[in-house]
Amino acid sequence: MAFCSKCGEQITDETKPCPKCGAQAASAGTNDEGQKQSATDKINKTWEQFNDTPDDTARFDKSDIENNKVVSLLSYIWILFLVPLLAAKNSKFARFHANQGLVLFICSVVLGILAAIPIVKYVAMLLEVVALVLAIIGIVNVLNGKAKELPIIGGIKLIK
Repeated sequence: MAFCSKCGEQITDETKPCPKCGAQAASAGTNDEGQKQSATDKINKTWEQFNDTPDDTARFDKSDIENNKVVSLLSYIWILFLVPLLAAKNSKFARFHANQGLVLFICSVVLGILAAIPIVKYVAMLLEVVALVLAIIGIVNVLNGKAKELPIIGGIKLIK
């Protein structure tokens, strides 16, 4: 069996255009490469869907973003979300990320408590890994000067 190099659909060796996406079938010997590319494309597409959240960067002043990147970065390191609230009181960019960090902190605390309950321990531990991924996404957003909501929990506003 062969696979479409564009969409990954399983096709017969005789099929010329893919019935799903219409792409021309790859020549013999390129199926493995097509499968690898297709898997990479699927992973990239899944990541883009997961991380497709509102980006409010345009609402913020560029100098505010540049001046408060470092302090905003601390928002995603557990209880350090308090630092931007205290050190950059007038920065809307820092407050945005402090809010994201606060929501993430609350989720992490709840997951930590749930991890103590034997029946949900492993689910809570798995969700803690998701929380770590969200923290990394937040840090990357800050370093890129973006005010982009975190996936899943980013829409929760606790700090105005």
